[in-house]
Amino acid sequence: MATKLGHNLAKVLGIKLQYRNPTGEDVTRGESVYSVSSADTYIEQEPTTLEWIQEVIPTGRTLLLWAYHLFPFTHWISRYNVQWLYGDLVAGITVGAVVVPQSMAYAKLAELEPQFGLYSSFMGVLIYWFFATSKDITIGPVAVMSTVTGNVVNEAAKSIPDVPAHVVASALAIIAGAIICFIGLIRCGWIVNFISLAAISAFMTGSALNIAVSQVPALMGITGFSNRESTYKVVINILKHLGRSKLDAAMGLTALTMLYLIRSGCNFGARRMPSRAKLFFFIATLRTAFVILLYTLISYLANRHHRKKPVFKIVSTVPRGFKNAAVPTVNKSIIKAFAGELPASVIVLLIEHIAIAKSFGRVNNYTIDPSQEMVAIGVTNLLGPFLGAYPATGSFSRTAIKSKAGVRTPFAGVITALVVLLAIYALPAVFFYIPNSALSAVIIHAVGDLITPPNTVYQFWRVNPLEVLIFFVGVIVTVFSSIENGIYATICISVAVLLFRVVKAKGRFVGRVKIHSVVGDHLIDGDRTGGLATNPDKVSRNIFLPVEHNDGSNPQVEVESPYPGIFIYRFSEGFNYPNANHYLDNMVATIFKQTRRTNPNAYGKIGDRPWNDPGPRRGHALDVSYNLPTLKAVILDFSSVNNVDITSVQILIDVRNQLDRYAAPEKVDWHLACINNRWTKRALASAGFGYPTPAGDSAALARWKPIFSVAEIGGSHSAAAAAELRDNEKELRRQQSDDVEDIGSKSQGRTGTISKDDASDSSSDLKRHLSQSHIKVSKVLAVNGLNRPLFHIDLTSALQSAVANVEAREQYEAKGVGTD
Repeated sequence: MATKLGHNLAKVLGIKLQYRNPTGEDVTRGESVYSVSSADTYIEQEPTTLEWIQEVIPTGRTLLLWAYHLFPFTHWISRYNVQWLYGDLVAGITVGAVVVPQSMAYAKLAELEPQFGLYSSFMGVLIYWFFATSKDITIGPVAVMSTVTGNVVNEAAKSIPDVPAHVVASALAIIAGAIICFIGLIRCGWIVNFISLAAISAFMTGSALNIAVSQVPALMGITGFSNRESTYKVVINILKHLGRSKLDAAMGLTALTMLYLIRSGCNFGARRMPSRAKLFFFIATLRTAFVILLYTLISYLANRHHRKKPVFKIVSTVPRGFKNAAVPTVNKSIIKAFAGELPASVIVLLIEHIAIAKSFGRVNNYTIDPSQEMVAIGVTNLLGPFLGAYPATGSFSRTAIKSKAGVRTPFAGVITALVVLLAIYALPAVFFYIPNSALSAVIIHAVGDLITPPNTVYQFWRVNPLEVLIFFVGVIVTVFSSIENGIYATICISVAVLLFRVVKAKGRFVGRVKIHSVVGDHLIDGDRTGGLATNPDKVSRNIFLPVEHNDGSNPQVEVESPYPGIFIYRFSEGFNYPNANHYLDNMVATIFKQTRRTNPNAYGKIGDRPWNDPGPRRGHALDVSYNLPTLKAVILDFSSVNNVDITSVQILIDVRNQLDRYAAPEKVDWHLACINNRWTKRALASAGFGYPTPAGDSAALARWKPIFSVAEIGGSHSAAAAAELRDNEKELRRQQSDDVEDIGSKSQGRTGTISKDDASDSSSDLKRHLSQSHIKVSKVLAVNGLNRPLFHIDLTSALQSAVANVEAREQYEAKGVGTD
């Protein structure tokens, strides 16, 4: 009833259900010629819109799984044990000792007081473990995001000067967190794949240079200019005012030197004494805390009598506890103040966290869920501002420390949170004397690891020189403009390069090459032992290589032309509206060069010829290259095509019509191989591909000989039969060897020789048994649907079908001429 209603509605609306189907049937002629009695008929059903809707709309089970995966800690918390707790304790305390001084230093980059860095660290590590799919990531303040936040705070101060800086930073965290959380909840974490490694590396390197240079004035005690300008301007101003350095330089430079000396010494000791590598690792990890404590002690001794006017700049008062805990203020004026920086903020939060999480997941043999990680970042930044936090994301340095410290589960974040909480309530009096220059030294030392080393850049060059250009563009833009512009530049160029590659994708004409597999000086599984017959497909097989050998294959290998007038064309990077014209223009141009018109006198008069093919000059004969073949068939390799669209299919139809006019009065056969998507088959079938095009006479389809690919079930070439065949051959050889030894032992003292006939006869019964037990062909099944005979499983079957039908057509025409 539903079908009838649909058909009647189609008639009323003028919809042609058999549009572009020349046979007007769902199952075309041709399959009836296939008469192997043991083969089951298979008609491939087209996908329906209802199927697509059912795949897209989530079911109840899907929603339950979504809710289940929203809290990954429930998957492992019930199995938590003492051994895991020990590893988490060590890693959590180690990271806590690092995160406290780092977070206070990074708060300076955000133009906030040090306590806001502690608030952000506490909420990051406390909340993340509920949603984590990575055991290694440590969420908290990071240098780059802190710098971006500082830029936002400075810009907001111009338009809304009455709003405190920490309120603006908290509002930024909430809005950015809400955006990222939404992306994660709808499971669109794949969007991070549009950011290339070259863009990430350029962003990290340029940001590290920007941050390191911006901290040099505080390190040296230089004032009188802004360190928020472009990196090159800050360098110029540093050199201009270098003579105005103060006592802060002594504290900062020595602290920076000590950080590098401790790390170098520990690395050297670990190499010289591998048995104590773990000890050296923990010493190197705690170097930041040690240096801060040492210079805090020095600062206390130098400034204990000069609290109101210290001899060098110090952190000063840090309030105890969460003094800024409150409901965040988010309103239109605040959002408007940082709206221009919001895209960069979201990108920075995503780049740092997802890139680090994926990297450590691969190193430690587990897989993260980018969408779930987005939920974790989003929730962290949504809840953190209620305690005064500003935007936080994954930290590279602290994640590396956590991983090396032997963390076992994400619960280590709770241990780190307790350490930070202890610092917030117990150490504010100690924080008072921390030198600002020492914090700058910590920042410079930390961001130095983000700079991409020259060896890595060289490896990029070996892989893809163009992406090295993107890398340097990103770094240069960051240095001479800003971090935000560097991010936009690298992402835009990467996307532009991707689109250019798609639009300018080059298809290739391929030909057939018969190859053999060789080990040493003999063929694999060749019949060289006199054993049982082996599978001939293992001795040789056909492959298809580009005619021009532009894939790097040996140019001395002779690529056979498929057949005169038959062309095999392979798409390289999909087949969609951006590249369809480029593909097919190249294909048609090559076909025109290598073939001639079927009917050179198709235009009766000069005036009938088109302007772009005016023909010979007046009085000259038409030049026809009779040595070139006429166009017979085109085979398209869709192995790299996942889907098609209306534009690409329409262009393919136009090309088919163009080539049909070129080959008139004959029709060009179109064979399509290696189609991997049902919707692609449906689209192509609706355009008239997949079955033979009638040539205008009733005998056109009658002489059509479709060739189908079939698979054996339980046949002699099945996997089970192949395994049995190998075992039988081994058993036969072993039995022959044993028989030879037995005959030899029995004949000793008689003739001293062994007859080959005796050895052969003794194993004849076994050989006869093995040959009789060999699996026979029991059943064959069609691989592809019989209703689409021109959709082929591979290029070999497509070429066989094309050649068979061209030859059948030529025989039919020759027979007709002979009868006449």
